[in-house]
Amino acid sequence: MRFFERHPYWSFIILILAAIFLWLIFAPWSDGIENILGRKKVFLNALFNGITLGALYFFVASGFTLIFGLMRNVNLAHGSLYLLGGYIGYEVATATEWWLLSFVVAFIVVGAFGVVLQYVVFRRMEGDDLKQTLVTIGISICLADIMLWIWGGDFYQILAPEWLSGPVELPLITAVKSSGDAVYLKYPVVRLFILVAAIVVGALMWIALNRTRIGMLVRAGVDDRDMLSATGVRIQLVFVLVFAVGAGLAGLAGVVGGTFQSLAPGEDTRFLLASLVVVIVGGMGSIPGAALGAVIIGLAEQFGSVYFPTYAVVLTFLIMVLVLAFRPQGLVASRR
Repeated sequence: MRFFERHPYWSFIILILAAIFLWLIFAPWSDGIENILGRKKVFLNALFNGITLGALYFFVASGFTLIFGLMRNVNLAHGSLYLLGGYIGYEVATATEWWLLSFVVAFIVVGAFGVVLQYVVFRRMEGDDLKQTLVTIGISICLADIMLWIWGGDFYQILAPEWLSGPVELPLITAVKSSGDAVYLKYPVVRLFILVAAIVVGALMWIALNRTRIGMLVRAGVDDRDMLSATGVRIQLVFVLVFAVGAGLAGLAGVVGGTFQSLAPGEDTRFLLASLVVVIVGGMGSIPGAALGAVIIGLAEQFGSVYFPTYAVVLTFLIMVLVLAFRPQGLVASRR
């Protein structure tokens, strides 16, 4: 509401653009629009692929924004935690044929590894960003080589259960037949399920950080840990817990990524870079910011690959540059 009061002209422009975008989604397209934008089915697939890719980026970046954005721990091994969680989830899902169990095991195992990282590395290097950067880069390289040794260079796919297989028909018209019958968009159920799961996880994280005592302690400890420790709070235990949750979310994201994409060497670097971009665009330490940044980057990648395939990668970094130039604190700056 404050934005609308302070920027009425920009608010009007945003509302007009939102109305046009909604019309493009729900209204049947004429031949003239299809000549400009292509088939509506391609547009809608790019839209939903971008949103669901943003959900995956949010899973990874939500853990990263806890560790880096909120606690100011520079963990450049976060992408390796993602890939490790994906491989663990693959092994569990293959051995037990229980897809949901792979999420639980990946979260617990990678979260436990995060506890070791926080206790061995970050507790000894608090406030020294350069040492944290160099050490976590080394850990990332070692983990990548170990995972390459164990799982090789093959691609792995985590199979979703039968109740999530196949497409579902959405109430979105992609075309109208000559007979006058409407053709509706069909979209994979598993991607929609993961999107809903990302929304639920984001809501729970926001509630935990902003409406619970543990969230209050975390935010107070980041602002002034000495004062909080003087009140008798075991701040190191709180930080270990937060780091474990952040690492566990990266492992959980690996299972998500292995389900509707694939797992292979190099994915750790890709998702570490995506997490950095999402946190920078959305805002350091902000869960809503991570969600907004993830959706923006996911949409930019998908629409870029459809309409600007040569410059799809450039589009992502152009967004980051514009945000840094005009709003360096991020689109949704955290308030503590």
